[in-house]
Amino acid sequence: MSLLSTTLSRVTLSVLLGSTLCAAPALASDLVIGLQQEPTSLDPTADATASIDGMLAANVYESLTTVTESGEVEPALAESWEISEDGLTYTFKLREGVKYHDDTDFDSADVIFAFNRAMAEDSTNPSKSIFKPIGSVEAPDENTVVITLTTKDAFFLFNLAQGDAAIVAEESADLNNATPVGTGPFKFDSWTRGDRLTLVKNDNWHDAESVQLDRVEFRFISDAAAASAAMMAEEIDAFPGFPAPEMMPQFEADPRFNVEIGSTEGEVILAMNNSKPPFDNVEVRRAVSTAINRDEIIDGAMYGQAVPIGSFYPPHGPAYEDLTGLYPHDAEKAKAMFAEAGVEGTEMTIRVPPFPYATRSAEIIQAELADAGIDAKVENVEWGFWIDEVYKKKNYDMTIIAHTSPNDMGNFARGPDYFYGYDDPEFTKLWDSIQTEADDEKRNALLKQGQEYLADQAVHGFLFQLPRLSVIRTNVDGFWKSAPVLFQPLAGVTVN
Repeated sequence: MSLLSTTLSRVTLSVLLGSTLCAAPALASDLVIGLQQEPTSLDPTADATASIDGMLAANVYESLTTVTESGEVEPALAESWEISEDGLTYTFKLREGVKYHDDTDFDSADVIFAFNRAMAEDSTNPSKSIFKPIGSVEAPDENTVVITLTTKDAFFLFNLAQGDAAIVAEESADLNNATPVGTGPFKFDSWTRGDRLTLVKNDNWHDAESVQLDRVEFRFISDAAAASAAMMAEEIDAFPGFPAPEMMPQFEADPRFNVEIGSTEGEVILAMNNSKPPFDNVEVRRAVSTAINRDEIIDGAMYGQAVPIGSFYPPHGPAYEDLTGLYPHDAEKAKAMFAEAGVEGTEMTIRVPPFPYATRSAEIIQAELADAGIDAKVENVEWGFWIDEVYKKKNYDMTIIAHTSPNDMGNFARGPDYFYGYDDPEFTKLWDSIQTEADDEKRNALLKQGQEYLADQAVHGFLFQLPRLSVIRTNVDGFWKSAPVLFQPLAGVTVN
């Protein structure tokens, strides 16, 4: 939740950059990365903020598996695994000799602790649903873990790579929100809230000799103008998820930088609170979808650098179905629909987190709803407020957020307690079929049905797929162009 993981997707910076613009140049083994979003916690197993994974998953924390830029699952803390013929039992062989950053040993007991913690009734894991198929987690010995599922899960190994499934130790888990301890190639060094977070190389990592970077610093800059100024001053080496699409031509023309436009798993939606009037009425939701103009939103908010979506699935995915024509923009028709539903002239509020794609989209949608007879108020809020009031308490009418987790159509099967307020047994049954279907072709057909169902119900206003706009200095190599997952591995990044 930028950005919101698992919905997702993801703090306006009030710090001036003047004091840093004259700082000494970074060493060749140092890397400074710009990020839009500062999280309120550093524990991906307890907070949905996408930037936690973006900084720390696969870097500080590790999971049993990992994922490549092409989306392939590979070993991580598990060196290998075997799957039973019925697809329900996974036997993982763990990497030996691994230590946490506090010098405690990693073994199968940590895996059992991490999974039991995530699956506990009082768990605050933001993706608790990915553990739902698990029946038991057992350890025949300290280097082996056996996970038995109650139902097949086509996404199981992929889901285990996410930060939500990071293997944390009992000794340090309760402190990870501010001082994270993992097993990865980088160790947590410091966090200056509102400014930056620093990692240093873990010399005890199993492949430490392949890691060039000694120090990585993340600077939190949500303001587009400040981000551009910092890049131009060469105070930042790379800015994946660059917040100023209007500035891309300027960086493309500058030989100091490489500009890349890739894809993400981030569906940007105008979320409507389905648990409260008038959005518990499907006709009102359809009227909202008819009032919005995706092309106008993409041109105005993203300067044309985005692909429209008509449902909750990425256009680059193998099961994508183009449903953008289901609700053609028609202000007069939308106005009549609102009138028929008895809500014409109603005041509605759009609570918007502090990200340029969201704040710019909100201003355009406000005008489009006004054309359709709806008085929409835009309320800009800080990220911590958004997480607490919108995501946790469902205290909102509408909001705009990018859901950046992969394979997350299951959000709509999470029931009325999830911030959508959407509870539909028919869709939940469909998602159960999608999740347990092992055949790719059959699963893609079911995913198309899912897209059609969500679009027909107009659960949200589906806007565009968030692109991965990156500005990177030409002496930096190894950043992913596209983002199949929330994290960006830094072990392979080099500075020349």
